[in-house]
Amino acid sequence: MYDDIPEARRQTLDKVSPAPATSSRPLWIGGGVMLGILAIGLWFTLGFLRTEPSRSKGENPAKGDPGTATVASSPSVPDTTLGHFAYDVAPENELKPITADGQIKLRVVAAQSFLAMSAAAEADGVTLLPLSGFRTIEEQDHLFFVVKAERAQGAQQRAQVSAPPGRSEHHTGYAIDIGDATQPQTHVQTEFDQTLAYQWLSQNAVRYSFELSFPKANAQGVSYEPWHWRFVGDKDSLETFYNARKK
Repeated sequence: MYDDIPEARRQTLDKVSPAPATSSRPLWIGGGVMLGILAIGLWFTLGFLRTEPSRSKGENPAKGDPGTATVASSPSVPDTTLGHFAYDVAPENELKPITADGQIKLRVVAAQSFLAMSAAAEADGVTLLPLSGFRTIEEQDHLFFVVKAERAQGAQQRAQVSAPPGRSEHHTGYAIDIGDATQPQTHVQTEFDQTLAYQWLSQNAVRYSFELSFPKANAQGVSYEPWHWRFVGDKDSLETFYNARKK
């Protein structure tokens, strides 16, 4: 084995003691411990990722609750038919006549307010003439369907001047059609707004809690009706008309 090495060199090599073998057991144990720690860490990481709630792009979780997304509520759509809201029919025992023949009636509180308003107008030389007050479903059915057929009107055309049954303000007992006693030709006509009665109402009706139901270019799309007024002078009447717009 050493034949190709000079003798002097061979003698030197023979005198050198071989280094003792180093045991690999401590290195193997240390490596195993490290691998175990890494495996445990990886296991926890994967477990966390599996349990983390997923979120879609654009979600906006509520503050303090990272797993719950805020959902915006959609606005409610009002219940209308051809632009008219639904109203309950006034009970018969809550109605009071406002004419001598007892044919035209309003709810008691509205009737009292109208009679006071009419007396104030009369003191100013203006006569407010009641034309129509409370109507039953049957009366409104006739005004809408029968008159529509007689005039060869479509449903949308008729709805511009008359509400379908169940959706007329007159059902509530709070609405009234008013005319000028001295100008009957303007009754239930837009020309009523040229009368002294309308001018007086425009200036004073609010004092008695009456307001115009269908002014020009109203949001419901109903034709301009300067003769049609409604009472909103107590909790029930106010909620009847304004809460209907939220249903």
